[in-house]
Amino acid sequence: MSSFAPSHPTHDRRVSPALVLTTMAVAVFLLSMIQTLVVPVLPQIGLQLGVSATTVGWVTTATMLTASAVTPLLGRLGDVYGHKPVIVAALVVTLVGSVIAATTHDISLLILGRVLQGASFGLFPLAISVLRHEMPVERLTGSMAVTASALGVGSGVALVATGLLTRGDADYRRIFWLTVVMTVLVLALAIASLPHRAGQGGRVDYLGAGVLGLGLVALLLPISQGHEWGWGSVRVIGLFVTAVIVLIAFLALQARSAAPLVAIKLLSHRPVLATNLASMFVGFAMFSVFLGATYFVQSPEQIDGFGFTASVLRTSVVFMLPGAVVAMLMGPIAGHLVGRIGPRLVLLGASLLGLVGMVLLAAVHETTAEVIVALVIANAAIATAYAAMPALLVMNVAPHETGIANSINSIMRTVGGAIGSAVVITILAGEVAVHAIPGGSIALPTEGAYVTAFVLGAVSFAFAALLAAFGIGRQPHVSADELAAEELEALISA
Repeated sequence: MSSFAPSHPTHDRRVSPALVLTTMAVAVFLLSMIQTLVVPVLPQIGLQLGVSATTVGWVTTATMLTASAVTPLLGRLGDVYGHKPVIVAALVVTLVGSVIAATTHDISLLILGRVLQGASFGLFPLAISVLRHEMPVERLTGSMAVTASALGVGSGVALVATGLLTRGDADYRRIFWLTVVMTVLVLALAIASLPHRAGQGGRVDYLGAGVLGLGLVALLLPISQGHEWGWGSVRVIGLFVTAVIVLIAFLALQARSAAPLVAIKLLSHRPVLATNLASMFVGFAMFSVFLGATYFVQSPEQIDGFGFTASVLRTSVVFMLPGAVVAMLMGPIAGHLVGRIGPRLVLLGASLLGLVGMVLLAAVHETTAEVIVALVIANAAIATAYAAMPALLVMNVAPHETGIANSINSIMRTVGGAIGSAVVITILAGEVAVHAIPGGSIALPTEGAYVTAFVLGAVSFAFAALLAAFGIGRQPHVSADELAAEELEALISA
């Protein structure tokens, strides 16, 4: 087990731990908002710009592809050259992308803006690295939990904000003006609060980063576009084959490199591998919750016989807001639990809680209250599960591997979310019923399609629970903070 302690003394009074924590939590909140903000408004963007659903789908795909390509590189750059300059650079690129998206009426420029916004995804591993270096030992696990839980909070708040800003078919660009304001805020906080500290030095494996990025793009592109291109199409199969070949080449390249981007032993270390797989499954479940529930409550009850005919505004405020509020409250609670019982048990409990929420959503969804209760439970589970993962990684990797370890974990979350999104959309598009309406007919997803999507979310939480129970292995019966304090004392006395 690696040292859990910060890599430098924490007596520098110029650094405000509370302000550093606030900055990093808000940065993670921002990237989570950027990821989810456009999901409910994609049809509206297509109508307002006069483009097809296939074209507008790139508004989400572009950000995800950029994230997969740059996240590991940004994490490594932060470790080598210092975290503050890399965070500021990522925020500047995100701000430029946000301004482009907020001011353009051209789909090509909108996609370019979303490409640049993808740089924000690198903020999560950088944030965890900053916390490991800057927070007092006794506050580290709680700080990481609060910051990581912002992933679930940001996604939930994004759905609410989109509903409020685009009600009545308002200009979709309002949501990007929100990201402009948020990015400026985070940039100002980062400049003011983060200390100037030199990185650990070393080399950056740019070739490895490029090969890994190419392999991840080849993997995620067919996952996100498969429902449009056809899962058996030459493009989809060809890209999957390419992804396998390139990622195998990446592993071979890393094994031969004197300064690899990702040490192979890091990827194969059992607790790290299990945590990364759990991140993927929770990412799948998160999009099963957000996409499946959003479309379900908007289903026209008078036609389908189920759903609530909810407007985007009602969907956001009535159905999504309670879960977002609870997720926000779970951050400090999860941090306390991680410190008391350890991150493994917290991840296990959160996954089981998510399983219960998804089963309820699949089985009992006839009234507004039933759906809200299930969504609250699922949101609390997602926030708590993500709160536990950074502590699991930090307890099992060396300080200089913190950035890249959390980068890989972020990528696995992105992969899980992409798979979840693609699977839910494919199920809803494939299981439809044709209804007669005045002037023609309309094909809408069946109730069974939504139940299938929710059950798959439950299965994903179940896999995450199994990984936490049997994949990570039992940790010593000592809190992460106690462990950190003991190791720090040992380092000082040595």
